[in-house]
Amino acid sequence: MIGYITLGTNDIERAAKYYDALLAELDAKRVMETDNFIMWGPGPGQAGLCLTKPYNGNPASVGNGVMVAFAVGSPEKVHSFYEKAISLGSTDEGPPGPRGGGFYAGYVRDLDGNKLNAFCMTES
Repeated sequence: MIGYITLGTNDIERAAKYYDALLAELDAKRVMETDNFIMWGPGPGQAGLCLTKPYNGNPASVGNGVMVAFAVGSPEKVHSFYEKAISLGSTDEGPPGPRGGGFYAGYVRDLDGNKLNAFCMTES
């Protein structure tokens, strides 16, 4: 059902370097690009993550209650995603661990303050 998710950035070059490295952890790469817009994904026709400078010219801001969650296959991948994000300058929003009901996740904020998480389902 999800085609793509778009997040705003105020520094497309800085954000591009961050997401190039972070999304490589998920085997995603750039699949579309213009001067003010980049999309990453696992391949054509699959859900992707986009970054853009806001079209209206106003500064990008963080959406309250907005989060992008990346489904990964194991707690180990949750940890590697989280650790990679932190090494790239992300801030911690909740270290990897069980959250109840078999939900295992780690939370970070990207360089623009957007909230991200990597999660998997485990036996509860």
